[in-house]
Amino acid sequence: MKTIKSFLAFAAIIFSLVFTSANVNAQTAPQIKNVVLVHGAFADGSGWKGLYQILTKKGYNVTIVQNPLSSLEDDVKATNLALDKQDGPTILVGHSWGGTVITEAGNHPKVAALVYVAALQPDNGENSIQWLQTAPPAPENGVLPPDDKGIAYYDKAKFHAGFAGDLSKKDADFMFASQGAFHAQGFGTPITKAAWRTKPSYGIVATEDKSINPDIERAMYKRSNTKITEIKGSHVVFISQPAKVADVIIAASKK
Repeated sequence: MKTIKSFLAFAAIIFSLVFTSANVNAQTAPQIKNVVLVHGAFADGSGWKGLYQILTKKGYNVTIVQNPLSSLEDDVKATNLALDKQDGPTILVGHSWGGTVITEAGNHPKVAALVYVAALQPDNGENSIQWLQTAPPAPENGVLPPDDKGIAYYDKAKFHAGFAGDLSKKDADFMFASQGAFHAQGFGTPITKAAWRTKPSYGIVATEDKSINPDIERAMYKRSNTKITEIKGSHVVFISQPAKVADVIIAASKK
């Protein structure tokens, strides 16, 4: 009898240790550590620097895509090349036009969740321009008509107020000087398969946005059941409020 009791007591201890270990492992299971950042039109990858610094200090592996901005297909291809290099599940983040890009590129098998930062979020068969036309542009908006090469730029006189109103003039001037040559045809290219339909999505509304009406952002995110976070900031809220934007990305990585 003593032998049986000893065996049962030993078995109980082993079971307790195994259960505790499993519980601890579940609680400390590694979160998604890869983040790919996709910039929008009238910008380049340098704007992500502040967010990059915050995320890398927290242990994230961050990759910044340099979109050619020549077409939706080319930008999706550039994003997929970055995703191919990731060593596991990845949070894919897009700003502005980059939202349209990640909506298509987000079908990549390594993408675990999408984060839209003051970004466009079309559905299947929809394009970017039709959403931009659903609300009147702000007076500060400075997107110019395409030139004779089909390239659209942002008006220098309106760039600070319309694109980066909560940054210094000096920083806004640098952003203007480093903007990419955006081929406007991209705005008219429809989405073929919207990744947000099958993957968790998070959306940041920049409440002071003068380039994309915040009501457009709210309408897109509400339609798609995207988890919405509102942050007071300009169209480049990821630069002016990088810690708050990082919080949304980190939350997405833990789900």
